[in-house]
Amino acid sequence: MLSNNILAAASVEPADLIDDLRAVEHWSERIDVERLDAAFRAWSYNSRRAFRSDLAIWLRWCRANRVDPARAGASDVARWVRSLVVGEDREGRPRAAATIKRYIVHVGRAYRLLRLVDPTDDELVAYELKAARKKVGSKQRQALGLRFKGDVVDLDGPEAALSLKTLLKACRRGSYGRLDALALRNIAMLRVAYDTGLRRSELVRVEVAHIEGPDSDGAGRLFIPFSKTDQEGEGDYAFLSPATMSALKDWLSEGRLKTGPVFCQIKTHFDGSIAMICKNALHPNSVGEIYKRLVRTAHERGLLGQMGEVELERVVKSISSHSIRVGVAQDNFAAEESLGAIMQAYRWKDPRTVLRYGEKLAVRGGASARMAKRFAQ
Repeated sequence: MLSNNILAAASVEPADLIDDLRAVEHWSERIDVERLDAAFRAWSYNSRRAFRSDLAIWLRWCRANRVDPARAGASDVARWVRSLVVGEDREGRPRAAATIKRYIVHVGRAYRLLRLVDPTDDELVAYELKAARKKVGSKQRQALGLRFKGDVVDLDGPEAALSLKTLLKACRRGSYGRLDALALRNIAMLRVAYDTGLRRSELVRVEVAHIEGPDSDGAGRLFIPFSKTDQEGEGDYAFLSPATMSALKDWLSEGRLKTGPVFCQIKTHFDGSIAMICKNALHPNSVGEIYKRLVRTAHERGLLGQMGEVELERVVKSISSHSIRVGVAQDNFAAEESLGAIMQAYRWKDPRTVLRYGEKLAVRGGASARMAKRFAQ
């Protein structure tokens, strides 16, 4: 009924997504190439990638349970939701409520694009989603924030062991702490990520031509042609500090980069020495891996204090490509910046997201914390 290689093409170009849908039995006759091509071209790259990934999970479940996708009903989708809650699928892990909701959105979108009856648009599915939220909770796991000085109350005081400053120190390679091409690239990337709050897909798309400055104070600005919240490509600007501009200058000079992507892939020899600075940009997935690797390097060099192996693994697991963006929000809250100013500076559209990042700081500085401090004296 279904191909063994469900939605497995390497590209998410519109033509490839159309071919993917055409390969599903009983769907091919519903293909309106012009309609699908226009829809997929209107989506961002990440939207197309998530669409393929989520739809593939549904189609694999259909194959495993002998369900014809073209004839699937609300009861089939409800069974699928229940299986995701308990992890009864190929991946074998329970999904978060928000993840399941995203799956449902993309699966429903596929049926509507094909002008088929949408099996996700039913009260039964809505009830199952509500039951899923009650069972697994609706709170999303938040990436550990990488703040500039770490998890500190006083921004003018000493830094904590785990901080962006610590990772900048960990970039230095070798016994003499030299700054080779890999170190210079990573330092520049960490600083740009912190100044701008760019998401991983936006960070790897930064090009040399997007950097403006420095001005008389040594600062600059970054032109952001596209972002998650600017799919129309109107463009936006972000501030680059003098320290960041200096780091960019050092890296661009070392890499002899005058055009194209700023954060390029670097190939190394078996001993860690630089083999080649490539012209192609880092893959978005590399960003989080670089952060994790720097945390491990910092631990190996004794920069994380008395942190044990168990705590190290917990920290590494909590780090993601979003960690610096979370940390930027937390530092702004600690500096008592207004919600509106934070949203404007870092291009947030939903205030709930920003407030969620500041929850932990709010607990420590809230009424109960102030009261406890008063009676402790």
